[in-house]
Amino acid sequence: MTAQPAGEALVLGPEDGASFWQPVPANGHVRNLLNDTLVRSESRFALGTQTVAPRAFIREHTHDRIEEVIFVLSGRGIARLDGVDHALEPGSCVYVGRNRKHHFLNPHDEPLTFLWLVMPGGLDAFFAEIGRPRSPGEPPPAPFPRPDDIAEIEARTVFGWTDTRFNPQP
Repeated sequence: MTAQPAGEALVLGPEDGASFWQPVPANGHVRNLLNDTLVRSESRFALGTQTVAPRAFIREHTHDRIEEVIFVLSGRGIARLDGVDHALEPGSCVYVGRNRKHHFLNPHDEPLTFLWLVMPGGLDAFFAEIGRPRSPGEPPPAPFPRPDDIAEIEARTVFGWTDTRFNPQP
């Protein structure tokens, strides 16, 4: 019997990981926790949390190269999958396969926070590129626009199709 080498192990504290304020229409913030580069895993992935501000949403989109899992930690909202609404509350779990139209809405007055896992990864790079650095405990900035080159960033990272209604106008 051949012994297998031990894999990585890493523990993050409650304020560890890069965090970024997100532009409209989601507002809120993201915390990038783990990815295959950080822990040198055998499988490609990225894991983090996202908080969608009250009365905000993540616009409709698809991923042509990744699968996504969402697990609601706090707040309530709606997962719209291929045009069908599903109520979200703490403990709800959503799986979204490749090329499925989906978006997440928070029509409530409290934040909606969920854990996200994408395989093979890349969503963390997208969030870092479109966001603004965030420090734990700092107040949220005023809503800010998406980058002018958002379509190029989306295509280069993890998106297939996206609802372009919130892209800056040239």
